[in-house]
Amino acid sequence: MYVHSTEEENTTRYPALEQMTDNPFHLWEDHSKDSSILTLASGILSEKQFYIIFLFLIFTSQVINNCAIIASSLSIAVFVKLGFSEPSNISLTTLAICDFTLAVLLTWNNLCFWLTYHNVPLPFHAVNVTFLTGGAQWVFLRSTIAWITAFISFERCLCILCPLKVRRLITPKGTFVAMLIIILLTFCPSFFLYMRYKFVWVFNPYLNITILNTLPVNSELAILFEKISFLLCGVIQPVLAFLIVLICTVVLVVQLKKISSWRLSVTSAKSLRIQPEENRAAGSSAAEARVSQKEERLVRMVVAIATIFILSYIPTCIMLLCYVVFDEFNLFGVYSRLFIVSGYIISLGQPISGSVNILIYYKMASKFRSVFRRLVRLDRLEQERHEL
Repeated sequence: MYVHSTEEENTTRYPALEQMTDNPFHLWEDHSKDSSILTLASGILSEKQFYIIFLFLIFTSQVINNCAIIASSLSIAVFVKLGFSEPSNISLTTLAICDFTLAVLLTWNNLCFWLTYHNVPLPFHAVNVTFLTGGAQWVFLRSTIAWITAFISFERCLCILCPLKVRRLITPKGTFVAMLIIILLTFCPSFFLYMRYKFVWVFNPYLNITILNTLPVNSELAILFEKISFLLCGVIQPVLAFLIVLICTVVLVVQLKKISSWRLSVTSAKSLRIQPEENRAAGSSAAEARVSQKEERLVRMVVAIATIFILSYIPTCIMLLCYVVFDEFNLFGVYSRLFIVSGYIISLGQPISGSVNILIYYKMASKFRSVFRRLVRLDRLEQERHEL
């Protein structure tokens, strides 16, 4: 780290600081060498339009984040009470923890940007520092959530297609190891960014104080690590996970139709007047139907979770591909305003998913619903209301 106490020393060592005056949302590379590109970018989204849209998105995002934090916290508490004897509880708990962490990261970003806009002096540059302490981690955490959802969908597909073999392989211990591997391969590479960008103390002439900021490290190795980590964990991995979720969801929907048709045929046979010998066979079929109905509820829950994930993740895939194709479409490029606005719009998807998941669990999982009602004391409240 370097500490510079004067403006002259800062601008001599870091020429980009010459541009940092009274704009709290200044980005390092807003001033492109190509004036025609800069004019085009300004025409797409002016500074006034950017601030209006940005403030609205901050408010909307925070409302949704609060809902996601509350919903994820309740989900984690319920799954802990249910225990982890079922592999599905482990994967769903990990998913809830990731949803909670993502909502907290977005809350951190919103808080810093909101305080900066209202000219509250901060000891760091809001945009640049939060990029390394929240924004970039959001991208990688989305990849983690994508692969956890893919694992849940794939596991349920195998349980439907070949239940006897899968139940020997998918154990609580195996699921726990799988969750650790997913986190290591998808989220941990975000720390490679600290090779590309470093924290520095610089003098801000507007605030007349020394603040914490970030600057890019222009070594070839650091740039290579950044490109590889973002391409692999920010684009390839989430898009691949998205395709797996999409395929597994289609398979599960097809299997749901088959299960429903089979149960309908069993119910029709049971309603017929049959001989005593056949009655025992019908009773056995009814027992099998009850087991199938329990399995169907779990499959329907996974399909609902996967469907919400697919709908919320399609815009993310588009933005990630744009990030790779267009060099200036990033936080430090000419299209930084458009990048921030697009990122905030897309960032609403996962907190919405995290908020809605608890409703899916409550509606489709009887054990979850029972524990949840005891946890928030809904049963006691209903009983007291009836007594009155």
